[in-house]
Amino acid sequence: MALRKSYLQDRYIFVRGEDMVPILRGLGAREDDFEFVKQISDLTGPDPTLDYRSVTYGRYCIDPETRSIRRLEQQPYTLTVQEDYKRHDSGIPRMFDEAPSDMQGNTVVQALMLFKALIFQGVPVTPRSRLDYSSPAWICTMFNARTHTSKKNGIFGEPALEGVHSDGSDHTMTVFLGSNNMRPDSAVTFMHDNDETTGVQTWETNPTLIRARVHHQHFLDTLMFVDHDFKHSVTSVHQLDVAQPATRDMLVVSTRRPKLEGHVSGYADTMELHTTEPLHLPMWLP
Repeated sequence: MALRKSYLQDRYIFVRGEDMVPILRGLGAREDDFEFVKQISDLTGPDPTLDYRSVTYGRYCIDPETRSIRRLEQQPYTLTVQEDYKRHDSGIPRMFDEAPSDMQGNTVVQALMLFKALIFQGVPVTPRSRLDYSSPAWICTMFNARTHTSKKNGIFGEPALEGVHSDGSDHTMTVFLGSNNMRPDSAVTFMHDNDETTGVQTWETNPTLIRARVHHQHFLDTLMFVDHDFKHSVTSVHQLDVAQPATRDMLVVSTRRPKLEGHVSGYADTMELHTTEPLHLPMWLP
């Protein structure tokens, strides 16, 4: 509740992994799953538009009325320039490998979803266009993303190739799962005022518009922020030993109200449950 109070006041929180562990244990995470969750990024598949990233992706409904989190059927993922996302694949519907059972069944991943729901429930946000704020339900999209850098293979990992951007959501959470051969100064996250220009790279930004700087370095380091209150950017992934590839593994969890017809992405959300990889997670809210 102290973290929730900070989130209400500052509109973001950054929680060190060592502090997340007892919280997640209290929300049901099992001891053996803390080790297993470090390996789930091995299950990621090719990104359809980026050669330096592999991904799995799942859609979930966080429903305070039924006090549950349920897996929803697969649907294309699209972000647009109108949502402050300016990249070569803006507006293109993308399909990713689906989140496997070993990922969503991990109790650490489930506890992270519960943690997020407890923090943001009831927090006022600036409405985004064509989202249904009369609905009690939330749509949660969860990416497990591994970013690769290998100079000798011409692969340069950019956690945010799009530069300064937003995720088109109401609340965004990013969780560090691990890295291999990554230089310690890699992948620093900057949060910018909304007046910053969408699409510019971090080094091109106005320093006076930087609102926060955080660095995911340790297992389960967690950033959560009100997505529409900030834009954000992330610096590149560099190799420590240039002879070996580098990887960085993250969970990126975006949560928003359901899309309405006429949304800028071009489609509304399907609320049908997933038939082959179901999940029904009980949830307790105050």
